Amino acid sequence: MTEWKTSSRLSRAWTRELIRKVAEEHKARDIALLDALDRLPRVAIRSRVWRTVRAERDPLEGGSSRGRWGHEQMETLYSSFEEDGSIAEIFSLLSSQPVFPSKLRWLAYELQAELEDVLSLSTLPELAALGVDTTRYTAREYRRTQEIADAALFLGFKGLVVPSARWDCSNLVTFTEKTDPDNLTLVSAPKAIDWTEWRALRAARTR
Repeated sequence: MTEWKTSSRLSRAWTRELIRKVAEEHKARDIALLDALDRLPRVAIRSRVWRTVRAERDPLEGGSSRGRWGHEQMETLYSSFEEDGSIAEIFSLLSSQPVFPSKLRWLAYELQAELEDVLSLSTLPELAALGVDTTRYTAREYRRTQEIADAALFLGFKGLVVPSARWDCSNLVTFTEKTDPDNLTLVSAPKAIDWTEWRALRAARTR
């Protein structure tokens, strides 16, 4: 009986995943956006990047969420080309909560990224040309950027290089459903983040 229940749960999970994939394949997409992205070059990324996650989380594991460059139907992994860029993204998220959760432990990891077929949109003018209101880029208004990410995934891109909304650098967004495990590897031991110290550093750099 236990084996049957396990099999039944796996079958339901497989069915839900199949339905999701079929729905994704048939959803309406902006044809002009698809054409614009398909004309852009596919670049290779060979670079060190940084990723900040909670202490108990695997830094090489992506996830689905309604972020700037992904929605619930996508598996993404966010990283930054600068350590402070990665930390700044999390700081902004935590700062939006009523009380800053300072007791949670966060770690910054250095990764090696080895990716092909990446779409580079690293400047605000490039995003503006695709319909993003860059005057409000730091706001949490994600509709158009999610559409761009969704279209890029549909076209077979394995990730995006995009401007950070929280630091003066670029971020790398990896579509983990399109990549292999060895495309991102750990480089060194993580660094624990002291939020008081990082706030002071941030204030000094932005004077």
